[in-house]
Amino acid sequence: MQQFNLCFGKVKKDCLKFIKSQETKADKFKNKERMIKSFLIPLCFWIGKKVDKKKPYFVGLAGGQGTGKTTTSSLIKIILTKYFKLKVFRISIDDFYKTRKERISLSKRVHPMLLTRGAPGTHDIKMMLSFFRKAKSKKFKRLKIPTFNKAIDDRFNKKHWYDLKEKPDVIIFEGWCVGAKPEKNNTLNKTINSMEKTKDQKQIWRKYVNQQLKYKYKKLYSQLNCLIYLKAKNFSLLQKWRLKQERKLLVKSKKNSKLKIMNKEDVLSFMKTYQRITQNMFKNMPKYASIIINLNSNHQIKTAVYKNK
Repeated sequence: MQQFNLCFGKVKKDCLKFIKSQETKADKFKNKERMIKSFLIPLCFWIGKKVDKKKPYFVGLAGGQGTGKTTTSSLIKIILTKYFKLKVFRISIDDFYKTRKERISLSKRVHPMLLTRGAPGTHDIKMMLSFFRKAKSKKFKRLKIPTFNKAIDDRFNKKHWYDLKEKPDVIIFEGWCVGAKPEKNNTLNKTINSMEKTKDQKQIWRKYVNQQLKYKYKKLYSQLNCLIYLKAKNFSLLQKWRLKQERKLLVKSKKNSKLKIMNKEDVLSFMKTYQRITQNMFKNMPKYASIIINLNSNHQIKTAVYKNK
C-alpha cells in the first residue's frame, strides 16, 4: 500500500492534468483520484513486474465503444513512464484501418457493409503483424506507424504518422475488438438487429467477419502478453456512452471545423456493425482476459478482477 501511495504522489499531477484535458464543462470525471489510486496504479505494478527489457511487453486493452479505452491507456502510459521509468508506446487498432480506397474495393468484392470501418476485416492485418514483428526484433529499427483520421474516414498523410525511434518496453494495443474470438456458426444464423435483418440477409457479411476473427485476428491476438477488458453492463449503456463521446467531440469541433460529427441516428446505426462481436465479448471475454475491469452504469470502475497472477 505504501508503494501505491508513493507512486500516487509522483503521478497525481500529470494524471489529473490529462483527465482535465478530456473533460468538458458539462462532463466532468468523478472519483478520479480513487480510479488512479485504487485501480490503475495496482494495474501498473502488475504490468511492471512482467516487463522484460529484452523485448516489448504487449498489453491488449479491450472494451466496447465509449468505455474509456483511450483515457485508461493514456493514464497507464503516464504511470508506467513517470514512476516505473519505462518506455511506453500506445496505439489503437483503429490506426490500422484499411484505406478508404481499399474498403471501397472490399465492399464491392465481398459485401457493401465492409465499407464501414470497425469490423474485423476492415483493418490491415499484414501491417499490424509487421509492426508486432519489427517491434520485437532484436535489431530494432526506427518505425513509421499509420494514424487514422476519423474526420475524413481515411489514413493521415505519412508525415503525420507515428515515429517510433526506439524500442518500447511496453506497447499498449487498444481497441474495441482486441482479443475477440469467433462465434459458433449456429449463432451466426440469428440476426441481432435491424441492420443485419435488412442488409445481411444472406449472412455474407457476418460470416466473412467471423472468418477473419477465426484465422487472421487469432494469429495477431495470440502475440499479446496479456489482455485487459473494460467491461460495461450491457450494449445500451455503450450506446449512451458513445453518444456522450460524440457530444464531447461536438464541443471540441467548435474549435476545429474539420471534425466530422455524427448525429444520434448515425451513431446508433454505426454501432450496429459492432453489436454482434461486442455482445459476444460480454459473454466470453471474462473467461479468458487476464484482468477484467468492471464498470458501473455511471462509467466508473467498480471492481478489478485479476485472473492471471
